[in-house]
Amino acid sequence: MRVFCDILGMEVELPERPRRVVCLVSSLTETLFEIGCADRVAGISAYCSRYISANNLPVVGDYLRVDESLLRQIDPDLILVTTGIQRALAMKLAKAGYPVYALPLPSSLSGVMENLNLLGGLMNEVESARRLRQRWEQQFQTLYLSAPMRRPRVYIELWFGKHLRTVGALTFIHDLVEAAGGANIFGRDRRAYFVPDPEQVERFRPDVLLFHTEPDDYPVDVPALIQERGWHRWNPAPYVVVGGIQKGQNIIHEGPSMMETATWLQAHFHFWARHY
Repeated sequence: MRVFCDILGMEVELPERPRRVVCLVSSLTETLFEIGCADRVAGISAYCSRYISANNLPVVGDYLRVDESLLRQIDPDLILVTTGIQRALAMKLAKAGYPVYALPLPSSLSGVMENLNLLGGLMNEVESARRLRQRWEQQFQTLYLSAPMRRPRVYIELWFGKHLRTVGALTFIHDLVEAAGGANIFGRDRRAYFVPDPEQVERFRPDVLLFHTEPDDYPVDVPALIQERGWHRWNPAPYVVVGGIQKGQNIIHEGPSMMETATWLQAHFHFWARHY
């Protein structure tokens, strides 16, 4: 079966049911396990084990590099990557003759669902993917209906390594926060990810400060950061939520455990609504 990958501008030859899949995207690996394809995954990235059940799958690489000798040993019949910073790696592997498919980075929850459909098609597991999508959509609908009556205004701060970013409207993270019952203070900004102006954040005076950090590799002292900016002097003081790379508290991860993250977020928003 030949499929065309728009992102890479090339066709990919795939077997009817790929059985030696190397997945270098943690959210896609988690989805493969969720739709019953765990036994068809032959290699993963250094980040995937955080989101799947205990396994002894070989770690083939990360977002930017692969172990080429290990990849040759596995002889994958499908390599899954995404766009953005992985595009160069995808092109390199495709030029080396590997069957590579790059899925687009989602800019909304709808994009996450589209990728789920696409992954189901690539794996010839369309029905399983549709069932997961239906369950996911039902869970989000339940979240929308159970959101707090008082919606907190939320400032979202992401630390991608050493790089500070916030999010505008064109991200699935915005949709995640809104679904959980919050209101992104930059929700009308047409950008996806950008460096925020701390003075503008202060003018918005958000009710909740939501931080994503990577404590193992790039620790961020959130209380010290808030004090350094003077945000601790706001009246009332903002309610602070800190998530990281752990399953169920990672707001930048769009795999099935996003539902756990949304539930975790909503619990914080309910706490704010009751006590602030």
